[in-house]
Amino acid sequence: MPRRRTRTASITSRNLEDERSIATSRSLKFKVCLIGDGAVGKTALRKRFMGEGFKSSYMFTVGADFAVKQIVLNDPSVGEPISVTFQIWDLAGQPQFKEVRKSFYNGAKGALVVFDVTNPQSWQNVPHWIDELWRNNGSGRIPFILVGNKIDLAKVVKSSIDLKTVKMWKEPFEKQYDVDVPYIRTSAKTGENVENAFHTLAKAIRDSIIKRNSTA
Repeated sequence: MPRRRTRTASITSRNLEDERSIATSRSLKFKVCLIGDGAVGKTALRKRFMGEGFKSSYMFTVGADFAVKQIVLNDPSVGEPISVTFQIWDLAGQPQFKEVRKSFYNGAKGALVVFDVTNPQSWQNVPHWIDELWRNNGSGRIPFILVGNKIDLAKVVKSSIDLKTVKMWKEPFEKQYDVDVPYIRTSAKTGENVENAFHTLAKAIRDSIIKRNSTA
C-alpha cells in the first residue's frame, strides 16, 4: 500500500511539472473529448476537422473513435505561435455506452460538448454531458466549448435552438460555476466554424491550466 501512494504522488508531481511548463512551452499536447447525444454530428465534425470531408449518411460510433491532429495556435494573447497536438476521443452518445465512456474521459484536458440545433432533446441533455465530463476526467471542472452543430439546417427546421435560448442557460451556468463557456455554432456539412471551435478549445485549455497554476 505505501508503494502505491508513493507512485501516485510521483505521477501527480510529474503532471504538475508538465502543466507548469505550459506558459512557456511552444509545443503542447492535449487529450480532448467530443461528447453529446448520438447523431448530433460529433464524428462529422471530427472528420471535417481532420480534412476528410462530409458524408450525409449517419456514422454510428461504437464506444469511441480516436484521431490525432496538430494545429498552430495563432493568438495575440499567447505571443509567438504555439504548436498544439490534439488527441481527439470521439465518444459514442447512445445511452448503452454510458459505462464504457467513463474510462475514455480520464486525462482529458477539455471537450467539445455538441448538440444539434434542430434537435431540442440533444440541447436539453447538455447538462448531463457536462456532468459526465467533469465527474470522470480526473481533474474536475476542465474547460469545454459548447457547440451548436447543423446550423445549415436551422433555417428549415422550426424547432431550432436559437441564441437567446442558449444565453438563458449559459449565463446562469457560468455564474454558478465561475467558468467561461464559449458558444460556437457550426456546420460539419459546410465546415463553418469547425476550425474555430478546436482553436478556441486549445486556447481555453491553455488559459485554464495557466490560471490554475497561478493560484495554486
